Amino acid sequence: MTLAPDAVRTMFDRIAPVYDVMNRVMTAGLDVRWRRLAAESAVRMGDTVLDAACGTGDLAIADLKAGAGKVTGLDFSEAMLARARRKAPLDWVQGDLLALPFADATFDAATVGFGVRNVADLELALAELRRVLRPGGRLAILEITQARGALRPFFSLWFDRVVPALGKLLPGGSAYAYLPESVKRFPDAETLARMLRDAGFAEVRFRLLAGSIVALHTGTAE
Repeated sequence: MTLAPDAVRTMFDRIAPVYDVMNRVMTAGLDVRWRRLAAESAVRMGDTVLDAACGTGDLAIADLKAGAGKVTGLDFSEAMLARARRKAPLDWVQGDLLALPFADATFDAATVGFGVRNVADLELALAELRRVLRPGGRLAILEITQARGALRPFFSLWFDRVVPALGKLLPGGSAYAYLPESVKRFPDAETLARMLRDAGFAEVRFRLLAGSIVALHTGTAE
């Protein structure tokens, strides 16, 4: 199941009221730690930072806590941004990750948490992130990936069955039926690392978290 950009935007507008709750339920609260790790892997003291596809703002706030001097959170869902604005007085911008409304070499660092999986053109999204980073700028991408190893059957059951069922219990949460399909068609960790190198990032590494269900990719703009 592949959704058009407008359909994805509508879906996120609809799930905005339950987004934070579902994140905590789906990850047993570990998503808070993962966001902190992502922020700390990319942000240096005083950095100007972009958090793209920021959703309700948790990773942007983690960037600030990691020492950023200024954080801009961008998302195409106004309903998500409305919730982000309630959390912190940062620079919240409605915009598209595929056409970032910023000049070249604007930011020292960029983060994306659980957002690149939903873009219509992943190569273009990575190119845009590279464009707005200064040479030597750091990128961190936190994303669900394809599980591997002995825990794979458990994660398959969790994401294919349990998460969509839990989502149906919450207003607008039926959209979580989209999650399993989006994960299955997203590149595995090695492929995403290669795509980052092709997009102009050096020192690309990834770290698997939670028994391999989540990957944290980092790279430096060449």
